[in-house]
Amino acid sequence: MVRTSGHRLIFAAFTAAMMASTPVAAQTTVTVGIGTQDTTTNTATTGVVIRQLKLLEKYLPKDGKYANVKFEFDWQNFTSGPPVTNGMMANKLQFGGMGDYPLVVNGFTFQSNPESKSRLIAVAAYSLDGSGNGLVVHKDSPYYQLSDLKGKLVSVPFGSAAHGMILKAMQDRGWPADYWQLVSQSPEVGSTNLQEKKIDAHADFVPFAELLPFRGFARKIFDGVETNLPTWHGVVVRTDFAEKYPEVVVAYVKAIIAANAWLRADPKLAAEKIQEWTGINKEVVYIFLGPGGNMTTDPTIKPQLIEAAAVDVKVLQNLGRMKEFDPKSWVDDSYIRKAYAELKLDYDAELKSTKNYEISGEDKFCKKPITEPRKAGEVWVDGDGIEPFSSAACTLAAYADIKAKGKKINMAYVFDSARGIKLFADQAYYTVGADKAQLSPFLLKKDAEAHAAKINGKVLNFDEALKSAVSGG
Repeated sequence: MVRTSGHRLIFAAFTAAMMASTPVAAQTTVTVGIGTQDTTTNTATTGVVIRQLKLLEKYLPKDGKYANVKFEFDWQNFTSGPPVTNGMMANKLQFGGMGDYPLVVNGFTFQSNPESKSRLIAVAAYSLDGSGNGLVVHKDSPYYQLSDLKGKLVSVPFGSAAHGMILKAMQDRGWPADYWQLVSQSPEVGSTNLQEKKIDAHADFVPFAELLPFRGFARKIFDGVETNLPTWHGVVVRTDFAEKYPEVVVAYVKAIIAANAWLRADPKLAAEKIQEWTGINKEVVYIFLGPGGNMTTDPTIKPQLIEAAAVDVKVLQNLGRMKEFDPKSWVDDSYIRKAYAELKLDYDAELKSTKNYEISGEDKFCKKPITEPRKAGEVWVDGDGIEPFSSAACTLAAYADIKAKGKKINMAYVFDSARGIKLFADQAYYTVGADKAQLSPFLLKKDAEAHAAKINGKVLNFDEALKSAVSGG
């Protein structure tokens, strides 16, 4: 017995010595490249918010096969989608966020890549109505609709979602490729050239068709809603990376969900922080991502968006820029479904829903509850916050009252009566009927004129509408 016990002690000591001399598995560092578009506002919750709040780090796997893996993130910021695809093709980026047309080009481009494909794993934000992209002219321009630009110099970032919008608008109208002089200019170059009147119009993606009017030198004359095609941004991943590190892809989707929750919990704070991080004015961020905003943040991959992607493919095929590509086979919802399941969220319920969060509460000026959010309005008072109002008339009357008290107003918002999209109140056209009972806002002058004719009313600019709201007609 004593001898056996001694043998056991010797064996135990030997084993302990061997374990002590065996090195712990070396830590492996994996660098993950993520291509973002920080200034493209509707990608905020798939890019800049995740990066700044370190949400991806929060959800990364840390045990099992990842116990000795250290992830380092190489966030790369671009002003449009095509360079993101270039980075992904070169395997310098594993994830990429971009708009609808660049996304389908990404999927198509990867079809012929022997090393990896790309797959759509989540949506950033969308507008089923097609809002987001738009075309602006200088504020002093004599042009008010697309047909006014025949033969004129129009710029757009080629390969972008806005370029796709322009191409579809031309095809819808049966216009030839030389209807206008179309040139490629980045958002920065196009904005400067428009301000200096070197071009007649500039088309761009979120947020520039709102940002340039907000900054005081442009006027929007065409919105993507007129194409009757949803617009959206999403996230793609290289399949070689996703298959090797599926838990990291799931963590990325969880970070998107967390970013959306952070945004909606306090949209004013979110707009202020996104301005701090990107330089895009908070009032412009808010028109897209605030309640009733022109973009719905929702990562679920909705059939309507993939159907829209199929239309995008046809637009590009008609121009000879793309061969066969099936967006349905490019979607991989396995990662987002796993993320939702692990967070105990109902993916299928959210997939079916197309509701945005809306303006709500009590109109303190007109002293009534807000019951029709898309007929409501808001006034952002500097230092005081954002106040909701029940109608355009109440919004403008409250605006005048706040101004009369000497307070600074950052921005007021109303909703387009024809298309339901959120507008800067001071950029809208208004109609008032013969009975002077109701103010109706419109983005486009032609819509306002048509409505005025219908109600035997007249079209008002912002200052005239303010006076009408104060006087009650």
